[in-house]
Parts: sequence; C-alpha cells; structure tokens
Amino acid sequence: MSLAAGQRAPSFELPDMKGGPRTLDQLLQNGPVALAFFKITCPTCQFTLPFLDRLAASDKLQFVAVSQDGVKGTADFLKEYGVKFLTLLDASGYPVSNAYGITLVPTVFVVEQDGKISTCFDGFSKRDVAALGQRAGIEPFQPGDYVPEWKAG
Repeated sequence: MSLAAGQRAPSFELPDMKGGPRTLDQLLQNGPVALAFFKITCPTCQFTLPFLDRLAASDKLQFVAVSQDGVKGTADFLKEYGVKFLTLLDASGYPVSNAYGITLVPTVFVVEQDGKISTCFDGFSKRDVAALGQRAGIEPFQPGDYVPEWKAG
C-alpha cells in the first residue's frame, strides 16, 4: 500500500536522465513537488504523463517523473509521448518506489516543502488531475482531448 496524505515523504537520491544525482531535499528547496512514478509499458502512464507535462509549465508546483525503467527506454518514452519535465530513474531494484509503497503506476504524490505528502493518487482520475491543474494554475485538458473519468493503473 502506498504512502498516504499526511505522511512524511521518504528522502531519496536518484540519477536524472543525464546521470546527475537529484535529491528530494534539493527539489523541495524550489517549492512543492509532484512526483509521478511510472513504467514505460503502462498504458495508463502513457495516457497520463502528457497531461502532467502540460502542468509542468507551472511556477507553483514542480513536476518530477520517476521512471521504473532504464535510461534508453525512458528516453524513448519521453520522446514518443512529448514529456519534457525532469525525469529521474528508479530502475535498479526500485528503492524509491518501494520506499513510497508503489503497487500501481502511475502513482502521483504531492510533497510539500515541509516534506509531508498532501496528495496521493494512482491510475488516471480526471478529478485528481484537474485538482493538480488547479493547484498548478494551469488547465490540464484542452478542447478535443479524450478525457475519461477514470482509468485503472
């Protein structure tokens, strides 16, 4: 079972796509962080991350993807689905995914600057993504988008 709102987010250090280390503490220095855990083969992740990418233009909330795959597959995924926000790699044994209790992907956690989780959801929920958009100050859905109410992770 994944961590829930109100719990402290485990600290971590993961490589970014260029191999440089990134820590949760460093990220939180710039404001709250939305962590989106995903796998490249997950259809719901393929559907959800492009919507999150739209929200990544926010100056109110940082978006960070956490891939459970290697650099090559992740790079191909990011290119194919147009995801441009910071992506970290949790491919070797999933230490961070395990620390966060990930059982389904995508799973999104919003971590506040005090290190506590304020929001957590898995799969795709139109309501949850819209709430993230409201928090970020950006509309995630555009006219013509296919947006179901829910998709299982």
